[in-house]
Amino acid sequence: MDRARVAALADERLDWRFKAVPAAGWGLTAAEYLATGPTLDGLATPLVTLDAGALDHNLSTMAQWCAKAGVGLAPHGKTTMAPALWQRQLDAGALAITLANLPQLHVARAFGLRRIHLANTLLGPAGLRWIAAELATDPALRFTSWVDSVRSVELMAEALRGAPAPVDVCVELGAPGARTGCRTLAEAHAVAQAVHTAPELRLAGVSGYEGAIAHDATADSLAAVTRYVTELGRLHQLLASDDLFETEEVWITAGGSAYFDTVTEQLAPLADDRTRVVLRSGAYLAHDDGFYRGISPLARPSAAAATPFRSALHGWARVVSRPEPGLALLDGGKRDFSYDEGFPEPQLVRGRGRGPSGGRITALNDQHAFLRDADAGVSIGDTVRLGLSHPCTVFDKWTLIPVLDSADAELPRVVDLVRTYF
Repeated sequence: MDRARVAALADERLDWRFKAVPAAGWGLTAAEYLATGPTLDGLATPLVTLDAGALDHNLSTMAQWCAKAGVGLAPHGKTTMAPALWQRQLDAGALAITLANLPQLHVARAFGLRRIHLANTLLGPAGLRWIAAELATDPALRFTSWVDSVRSVELMAEALRGAPAPVDVCVELGAPGARTGCRTLAEAHAVAQAVHTAPELRLAGVSGYEGAIAHDATADSLAAVTRYVTELGRLHQLLASDDLFETEEVWITAGGSAYFDTVTEQLAPLADDRTRVVLRSGAYLAHDDGFYRGISPLARPSAAAATPFRSALHGWARVVSRPEPGLALLDGGKRDFSYDEGFPEPQLVRGRGRGPSGGRITALNDQHAFLRDADAGVSIGDTVRLGLSHPCTVFDKWTLIPVLDSADAELPRVVDLVRTYF
């Protein structure tokens, strides 16, 4: 990445556009604001923060896990859309950053990202012509897209006709009832042959997403994931035996943040001097206090010796009403916190060092959370820390996220600001 462009984020002026920044910080650059020594108590609610220690822990834990397992990592950048965090992941050994659509590619190139894996099919002619121009003007740029049909190959080739260099693609394998991807090995083989005969494209590997196969860690779900990943490995072997791959390095890539252990167990043995197995886990960096806490491979009973990830993501909301017994209304809701994989989890009341006893969030409105249970032990004006589930739908709600030295500290200090681009 362009380190100077990332570093220049510290020079951005803060103002009312950033809902996490108090009025006292308006007019200052991000660096100037941090130099004032801000603390959590100086920030308004609703609020989302990151924990510096947890980020460091998760970054090193995943890097060490991949190194020990002998697999590469191209973390999914759509989780955070934060170039400064992408830079940290690359510095920790990531091979590339994975993205999901054309607007995300625009952000990446604006920050000089040169190793990009698009976990999607890029079909729009305007987008294809743009990436072709980027490849032509930046010889160091390495870009790979996905494809899952012969028709997609035809459309891509047509849009790229006359481009100075081919675009690399991976054939995507899916599964019946799942998301995108060829449904059979025969279909995938036909797509690979079509790529091989199109001068505008080069076959660079095989790809898939096992997270579309299952959504929990039951024995049946893990077995289904294993079957799917095994088929992905068979696809690689089939295309390799037919000598269809055209790039110096070939990728077999899968692995979200829920089943990367299964992916590694099945695919890592296929790596060789030319073939690289690459995970695309993205949620591990922030982790969570919900979906990923319950499904992460490093938190399952079978991984008793593993070092689990720590949640770096927290919400903060203030009690603004106690309109009836057993109910407190907080000033944060759907516009602030994730809710698609479970409601926020009340964890502690600021200044009391304990959680709201028995309290639970039962509903969210746009700007309110319903904290219920008679012995919740909160009063109007109290600030409640919330554990959040599914980081992918938290980051997109905040253009600037304060990073605390420790969310568990008596008075957390703001030590950084993470800028996002959605």
